[in-house]
Amino acid sequence: MIEVEGLTVSYGAGRRTVLALAGVSLSVAEGELVAVVGPSGCGKSTLLFTLDGLIPPTQGVVRIGGQMVQGVRRDVALILQDAGLLPWKTVLANAELGLRIQGRRGDVREVLEELGLAGFERRYPGELSEGMRRRVGIARALALNPKVFLMDEPMANLDSITRQRIQDLILKLWQGFHFTGVLVTHDIEEAVFLGQRIFVFSPRPGRLVEVVENPEVGTSKYRDSAQFLARVRHLRQVLVESGT
Repeated sequence: MIEVEGLTVSYGAGRRTVLALAGVSLSVAEGELVAVVGPSGCGKSTLLFTLDGLIPPTQGVVRIGGQMVQGVRRDVALILQDAGLLPWKTVLANAELGLRIQGRRGDVREVLEELGLAGFERRYPGELSEGMRRRVGIARALALNPKVFLMDEPMANLDSITRQRIQDLILKLWQGFHFTGVLVTHDIEEAVFLGQRIFVFSPRPGRLVEVVENPEVGTSKYRDSAQFLARVRHLRQVLVESGT
């Protein structure tokens, strides 16, 4: 589904050139949910923006569904950590925004109900909890019926209980909608809970240093299992050894 070959991305020019990613190659199968971890500034968000077509590769190739990524695609949705809601628009209008930008029509009310937001359609972001605002951002992405879901720290700066609820929600949505997902996170336990495979990146320039297999994702009570704790320990050790 997603193929990345020899991806290098740099910003600026001359002495001010910043190399964000260097020679990254990876693939994500259709319907797979993967996590990307690494230190701040290692190019994790750059990878997502490149997959979304917002940033062109300096070198290398990015394909989705066998097609070269050469700009923003209608079948790819990106969720940012602050949800990106417009404060002067209602929940309903924010959820419909992606469709309107793409010139598409659709009823988002079913998606809002699925996310526990029924009855809040006429509220404004300032009237919602942070967890609810994140759900509106997810609703806006789901309304596009994407084949690929790109998530850039969607649970950042949430309290632990709200964070866990959003993690559970993302897992439920993935199991129900069968999208291909790429999650960027700094949280090791979050990566292990949601990533069937976990891509570990080095400090900048970001290079893929290890892929951790995590096939138990989605199984009953995985978060409380011995396998989960062992995978967290292993991933932490990988990050320490890679110099993160």
